[in-house]
Amino acid sequence: MNGLPFSEYLSEYSSEIILRTQQHALLSFYCIAAATVLGLLVAVATYRSPLAANFSIATAAVFFTLPSVALFGFLVSVVGYGLVSVFPVVVGYAMLPIIRNGIVGLQSADPAVIDAARGMGVGSFRMLWQVRMPIAWPVLLAGIRVSAQLTVGVVAIAAFVVKLGLGQYGYSALDNLGSVNTKNQALVCVLFVILVALLFDAIFVVVRRFTTPRGEPCLTPPPPTPIRSAACRSSSRT
Repeated sequence: MNGLPFSEYLSEYSSEIILRTQQHALLSFYCIAAATVLGLLVAVATYRSPLAANFSIATAAVFFTLPSVALFGFLVSVVGYGLVSVFPVVVGYAMLPIIRNGIVGLQSADPAVIDAARGMGVGSFRMLWQVRMPIAWPVLLAGIRVSAQLTVGVVAIAAFVVKLGLGQYGYSALDNLGSVNTKNQALVCVLFVILVALLFDAIFVVVRRFTTPRGEPCLTPPPPTPIRSAACRSSSRT
């Protein structure tokens, strides 16, 4: 049973497809935002210590290797169905590229630039915000970009737990394999997940274009302290 042609299926169920696409994009966005904040905090807290940096990256990598369906099932058994059993898992998967790239980017500042900033009296917070962060930003943004692609895919798997997003079409096609429109449902799942991923990728391309600094960070030196020469002092006395 072939069901409707794909174009007619899109037209017939357009409102439902748009709704689920919006749900998928919004949940992905919230997870990416949370993973970015948490991953950046971990990177800032650990980049100075090689041991702490390696431990945080290894921990995120171990979490990344765990099966997502098993994690969803474990949280469902603990907290029940809903976003509370989805959000932590998706955020956990998204954190590895952000932590790794954040640490590498913060550690990649040229020692000569750091020494010059210290010589100008730059404090630790200003050093992080005005020197290390602009240097690390392109690498960190690349990690967030990779994380976004991973998140869009994991959110589709999360439809196993919470009934929202484009993953519902994929699971419905599997549950009703051979029935009417199962091929159309599978195509909607695949194609629109790809579209959401491409949308996020295009956004990050634009963000990189307008936020990546060009050249080394520019530090404004403090005003020089006026020094009067001995000749000036002697002339002032006379």
